[in-house]
Amino acid sequence: MGAQSLLTRLSANAYVPSFKDFKGTPFNTSIPRFLQPTKWSSMPADHTYGLAPCRIRSSKRPFLCAVSSQEVQEFPADSGCHDLKPNRKRLAVFVSGGGSNFKAIHEATLKGSVLGDVVVLVTNKGDCGGAAYAKEYGIPVVLFPRRKEPQPFSPSDLVTTLREFKVDFILLAGYLKLIPVELVQHYQKRILNIHPSLLPAFGGKGYYGLKVHKAVISSGARYSGPTIHFVDEEFDTGRILAQRVVPVCAFDTPEELAARVLHEEHHLYVDVVAALCEDRIIWRDDGVPLIQSKEDPQQYS
Repeated sequence: MGAQSLLTRLSANAYVPSFKDFKGTPFNTSIPRFLQPTKWSSMPADHTYGLAPCRIRSSKRPFLCAVSSQEVQEFPADSGCHDLKPNRKRLAVFVSGGGSNFKAIHEATLKGSVLGDVVVLVTNKGDCGGAAYAKEYGIPVVLFPRRKEPQPFSPSDLVTTLREFKVDFILLAGYLKLIPVELVQHYQKRILNIHPSLLPAFGGKGYYGLKVHKAVISSGARYSGPTIHFVDEEFDTGRILAQRVVPVCAFDTPEELAARVLHEEHHLYVDVVAALCEDRIIWRDDGVPLIQSKEDPQQYS
């Protein structure tokens, strides 16, 4: 989109025009998210498609951009907000790198195979590929953690910001920092992570990226694959929700195995997020989460 990111803090009286400000003016829903971004500007955290009025209570919330439109465009009178599904979930995605799983999920939301919207990206690296992709598509980016500032952005601030975005679920997609306890407690059973091995094997602190695949190959394991699990206060110890198996070939390099696992990650994560947004995750009496089949509600995986 050729838009330039802008890191800014929002003032206490920041304001977005309300829907009534445009009363009588038709909108063009052929543009994704109502208002295709034509320039970057600061906007409060809890805006919805650039239309909802809001005021920010704190000036400590950091953003690398939000979107607005330079003008209101026309569309036929019979197409409007009612076209949106009322049950679409609001998703926050956390990344530290290229964000290929984030991209796969976002593309699925645009195609309609996931009944949700990525409303904010959180990253600990503001210049990573995932952040660049988010800014290209007009998704606000929050930098966390941030320590080199007079007023640090605390875990409580992050919880407040996500609440202002009205986030339903948090999806970790290659986020390499431990999730703060405050966030885990506020979003219990609503934070998912994907790990590139068959947990509980080859998980925990220090097991990430190629380190995982090197360890798998060195162990002599014949199978590996991605695991999606709910997040608790430790690394990779939350309840397992879904797994997919890939073979470890006799003369695999870590890079070859990583590519094979990543291919399955993209499909698995999209399938799981689709189930999450459709309320097809149930919890067994012993605390194990299961995915209800869309085709046959009596079947679970």
